[in-house]
Amino acid sequence: MLFFPKPVEQVTVYYTQSIHCLFTMSPLCKMQVYSRLLKCGCIFLLLAIFVFISMIYVMDILEFQKKINTTYIIPYPRAAIVTQPVDIHYKFCKLKPLSPEESLEEQLLLESIAWPETPSLPSPLIMNSSSDPAHSTFTILPRKREGQWQIGDKLEALIKIYDLMGRPKKYGGDVLLARLHNPTLGAGVAGQVVDHLNGSYFAVFSLLWEGSAQVEVTLVHPSEAVTELRRVNIEELDRIYFKSQFRSSLLTRTTTCNVCLRPTQPVCNYTDLRTGEPWFCYKPANMSCDTRISNYNGGYKTSLTTMEKLFQSGVNMKVFLPASGPASVTVFPKQKGQSEVSSSSVESEPSGYYYQGVWRALGGTTVHQFNTSSAITQCLKGKVVHMYGDSTMRQWFEYLNAALPDLKEFNLHSHKSIGPLMALDYANNILVRYRTHGPPLRTVSVPSMELHYIANELDNVVGGSNTVVVFGIWAHFDNFPIEFYIRRLMSIRSAVVRLLSRAPGTVVVIRTGNPKPYTIHGAFVNSDWYTFQRLKALKAIFKGLNVHLVDAWEMVLAHHLPHSMHPQPPIIKNMINVLLSYICSPKGG
Repeated sequence: MLFFPKPVEQVTVYYTQSIHCLFTMSPLCKMQVYSRLLKCGCIFLLLAIFVFISMIYVMDILEFQKKINTTYIIPYPRAAIVTQPVDIHYKFCKLKPLSPEESLEEQLLLESIAWPETPSLPSPLIMNSSSDPAHSTFTILPRKREGQWQIGDKLEALIKIYDLMGRPKKYGGDVLLARLHNPTLGAGVAGQVVDHLNGSYFAVFSLLWEGSAQVEVTLVHPSEAVTELRRVNIEELDRIYFKSQFRSSLLTRTTTCNVCLRPTQPVCNYTDLRTGEPWFCYKPANMSCDTRISNYNGGYKTSLTTMEKLFQSGVNMKVFLPASGPASVTVFPKQKGQSEVSSSSVESEPSGYYYQGVWRALGGTTVHQFNTSSAITQCLKGKVVHMYGDSTMRQWFEYLNAALPDLKEFNLHSHKSIGPLMALDYANNILVRYRTHGPPLRTVSVPSMELHYIANELDNVVGGSNTVVVFGIWAHFDNFPIEFYIRRLMSIRSAVVRLLSRAPGTVVVIRTGNPKPYTIHGAFVNSDWYTFQRLKALKAIFKGLNVHLVDAWEMVLAHHLPHSMHPQPPIIKNMINVLLSYICSPKGG
């Protein structure tokens, strides 16, 4: 019930008397009218204010009851104000909100890495117009100037894509990888593919060694498959799901968790209050949200597509293209007075190449060889190395732990695949740490208290000339919309900027993603197309900062060993050499 300060009937009487008095025109009556009108005005003003406050109170109660019935917000020890997302993307998914400046940056970034339009798919699928590697070819183009191929030239190969009926394709969007290699010399370099949007492509290679150089072109996905990969990342972004266990006294329950949850039941909101990174779990029945104890990989949705024929290993997925004509050239030493042959198709250079199995950087820091444990120890002496990321980053921790006999790992009673891990060389004052990144994380059960976001960890690093920060975050983000990954990188970038502002001498190194093998089910989780798009985003976001990149994409692509999510030891050794070269020059041999 609402209580008013003055009976409404009395206000009505005042109004009636005032109207009668106006018609008499008596001065005394007019003064009474003015007095009564003033009194009535005050009463109406008080009524309006009281009603307004009461309505707000009622609306707050209703809103509070609505929140109780839908979302449970869990406060974290370090509270901060986080603006809740208001824009809904991808149907049921709310993305982390951005500032106007960040929104503009994201828009420009998405435009810069945009993949060509790919064709819509009929249902049922008709394969006749799909790209077919068996009919497609590549042709090495002649040298633009007379003379022999020489070191420093740019070699171009024309790629022509045909469909299953042997007809030339009229549009682009195919996913192609290219490399130039010489297995005998242990040499290799990644090529750069240029899409002409008409079914033809250029693969451009830098000629960097003397002798034979063989071209290799791989169709990773036909353009039609990209259409389906795009669809699944929009409509089935929760195709990988996670689980959390909740425990209170003798009661234990398990619910589904994810970056985005379909609104079918109440949820617990575990959005990080410092970074704004979203994470939700369905609320367990009759249990509090703060009883969550663990997080782990829940599984994969099946029957995601009716377009299975677009993802056939050895048929139209990860298949070499045949050459039309010679597949190799002979490269001679650079002749004095003879100009190099350039390419108008690309402006950038590869980040490096292999020769005799050793990675050589092109531009920037010279890569030194740390072939002995004493050389590595001398480089890391007095250093604290913080490593954050996924299992591909943990490989680096494991490599150093195995390569340095005096580096002893502490038993922190944590799971080996998750961490935290720590190793110490007391005599040489070397400390190496590893911690996995925060969710999403496809892994074994991990205590929920161990789910730390990289940005928050970086904010706790003092930094300095004896501090090295290394991170790699990519493999667990391929199956989400790229905007989600961009937001995570922006959050980490802000933390890197803060770290370098307070401690400019800190060395920051980033490991990129790399190509890998997969079946049809793996394609919808870790397709090379997903990874390549995120690679471009990562390079753009950290461009201009005082950070170093280990280009794992090119280091895996250029090597003769098969692609692997976790590259084989010879590639890891070269990656560690690049890392150590950023940290210091060799002093121990």
